[in-house]
Amino acid sequence: MRIFRRFAGWLTCLVLLAATAVLPAATDPPGRLSGIVTDGEGTPLEGVRLTIESEGDPLLEATTDPAGAFVFPNLAPGEYRLAAQREDFQAVAESVLVNAGVTTRLEVTLQPTARLRIHDRVMVIGDASTVGEIPGSAHYLGSRQLRQLKSDFDDVQQLLRQVPGLNFQDEEGYGLRPNIGMRGSGSERSSKIAVMEDGVLIAPAPYAAPSAYYFPVAGRMEAIEVRKGSSQIKHGPQTTGGALNLVSTRIPDRFGFRGNGAFGEDSTGKLHFNVGDSRKRFGWLLETYQIGTDGFKQLDGGGDTGFDIQDYLAKFRFNTGGDASIYQELELKVGHTSQTSRETYLGLTDEDFRATPLRRYAGSQADEFVSDHQQYQARYFVAPRSNLDLTTTVYRNDFHRNWYKLQSVRGVSLPTLFGDPRGHAAELDIVRGASSEADALSVRANNRDYYSQGVQSVLGWRRSLGGTSNQFQFGFRFHRDQEDRFQHEDGFRMQDGRMQLTSRGAPGSQSNRVSDAEAWALYVQDKIDWGRWSFTPGVRYENIELTRTDFSGSDPDRFAPTRVRTNDVQVLIPGLGVNYRVGGKLDFFGGVHKGFSPPGPGSTEETRSEESLNYEAGLRWRSRLWNVHLAGFFNDYSNLLGADTLSAGGSGEGNLFNGGNSRVSGLELSGGIQLDELWNTSVRLPVRFAYTLTDSEFRTSFESEFEPWGNVLAGDEIPYLPRHQFFASLGLERNQWWLRSELIYESRMRTVAGQGPLLPADSTDSRLLVNFSGEYDLPGLSSDRWRTSLYLSVRNLTDEAYIVARRPAGARPGLPRTLLGGLRFSFGQ
Repeated sequence: MRIFRRFAGWLTCLVLLAATAVLPAATDPPGRLSGIVTDGEGTPLEGVRLTIESEGDPLLEATTDPAGAFVFPNLAPGEYRLAAQREDFQAVAESVLVNAGVTTRLEVTLQPTARLRIHDRVMVIGDASTVGEIPGSAHYLGSRQLRQLKSDFDDVQQLLRQVPGLNFQDEEGYGLRPNIGMRGSGSERSSKIAVMEDGVLIAPAPYAAPSAYYFPVAGRMEAIEVRKGSSQIKHGPQTTGGALNLVSTRIPDRFGFRGNGAFGEDSTGKLHFNVGDSRKRFGWLLETYQIGTDGFKQLDGGGDTGFDIQDYLAKFRFNTGGDASIYQELELKVGHTSQTSRETYLGLTDEDFRATPLRRYAGSQADEFVSDHQQYQARYFVAPRSNLDLTTTVYRNDFHRNWYKLQSVRGVSLPTLFGDPRGHAAELDIVRGASSEADALSVRANNRDYYSQGVQSVLGWRRSLGGTSNQFQFGFRFHRDQEDRFQHEDGFRMQDGRMQLTSRGAPGSQSNRVSDAEAWALYVQDKIDWGRWSFTPGVRYENIELTRTDFSGSDPDRFAPTRVRTNDVQVLIPGLGVNYRVGGKLDFFGGVHKGFSPPGPGSTEETRSEESLNYEAGLRWRSRLWNVHLAGFFNDYSNLLGADTLSAGGSGEGNLFNGGNSRVSGLELSGGIQLDELWNTSVRLPVRFAYTLTDSEFRTSFESEFEPWGNVLAGDEIPYLPRHQFFASLGLERNQWWLRSELIYESRMRTVAGQGPLLPADSTDSRLLVNFSGEYDLPGLSSDRWRTSLYLSVRNLTDEAYIVARRPAGARPGLPRTLLGGLRFSFGQ
């Protein structure tokens, strides 16, 4: 037994010695690599993609935060290759040595390409990396954010919900003709903000008729820029609220092909493809976006209530090589968009809405909007010196639209009918489908043609003066636009719930007029960097000549005008913005600017331009975990303008009304946090939020024929401005998938001017909406160059029914619960 125990002891020692021999030696503690990425002038760059690898090890990735910082934790000691790249910057790569148990810190510098300078000259922001140094409220939605947001109807109003300080008036649930305002500027047809595509005014007639009955297709955009307050100097003519710029898909640096196909409820279908490539001196891009649906509203007697959109775009770039002594670039852009939407201005009575909120009356069965838009742009860039460059854009936009829709019943206008449904019960019965006499229903063909054309140029000059760094911009624009109205009305009878044509109106008999505008604009702006301070003074000059030529309704050939009215406007628009950087994370900013909006052609002598003095102050905090934007604003109007449009419940003549002295003030708060950085999880948990508080007041009493205003008393609130708006989103992200939930709240808002408690008949409904979306990369169909994924989107998950608008004629519903799913793929860049 003793021998056995001795043998067991030896055996145990032998096993322990063997185990010791095969066990790995004690490893060195891991190292850590962190740093910051800046541009050539020391500004932190957000969204830079960094990769790190060593021989035989898998590739690791990181992205810089708003402060330009990045980190690679838990790296084995050794030599690595670090690469950094970002659009519009020259990629860099370098070797870096990581030592055991210590943190190696780097500062990586990316030099901007010529494309970045072009964007800085023509766009609203220019690049996401510059948002933090703008002396005012600015927000940039890049391609990565939009990829997650664009998973249903790509409604630009929904895409912008996470931007504070914006006001929306939903209309048909899809955002076909958005109503966007900024800081209470007025949201009606987005006519009080500067709407642009690639830095070019894109409204049908920005001076003569700025109502955006055409709006760029947001689904094909790669970025959206929003700039309030400090946008006044560079962009006009509407300068009170701010500027909204939609950035179209750029020509890729290398061959790439991307596609997106989706299907969903109400026979919804969406297709989006683009393909492009670049060589040393030439680049090109072809793109199409198409979407259609049968609609969610239920037309009495059956029928389609949806829309169809076809959008096409082509770009071609010619440029000198990188070794040229003077870099030059010419980009040509051609686009075409057509739309057919079976949409109406006809809403519901409150009683009918409560019973069937998605109902659509039989009287709207002939209503249809048809439009066609062409755009042409040529942009030339030349940089004769490293600190001097010139960007010139020539543009032309042509737009035709005809909205054929119910105008009146037995001579009673729709706003009047729904303003007193009990007093017009017989007319309301006809709208609901009761049989009527001939010509009881008048349907107007709102037939209009538009064009806008011009040339704009920006000279950029950088120079150091007296210890300061100066970035001068000298801008010029010559612009012409026109709105041509040639409208008539047809008569219908209602027979057993179906409309029958009984008479045709003579072309031009309802409106026969032409409105023209010619404008010269000049501006100069300097961005002065002095230590921690940045000052941006500037001034804009607008010289506008407006002409309205009226013809008789019985003169379709326009032999002789019945009246010609002209209006000349000249205005100086100064502004100053200031930014102070406390450290690498905190900035304070403020500014004061003049707001301006020109009167329309044919306005009376009593009609004055809209003018205001606008103030803002705020701060930005950026770190690896947090980013916060807080701003307060105060817009002091010496005169507020309202426009008589059909969509506002008016006659549609486009006449303007003085609103006198008014004020709008508010608070904007937005930001985000990476919860995974706090909890050290392998799943990324981004949280974003936005809140807007808005308060408004008319300061003078007056009588107005403008439907949303009426007879105003001092102290009345301005209509269609919700007091509270809130947005929040939570994401769960890993390499192959992501999930995202959204919460959107909007308080009730007045539909007519007033004060005191909100009355149900004169307000919209408050609403709390929940949206959900997600995407999953298919493992067998994805690689470094090829990616295929499935995605799903649900809007209004709880299927909440709510009144989103009451003008121009009755209660109108928001989008119900809608499910959409699709397949996305990409090859190359």
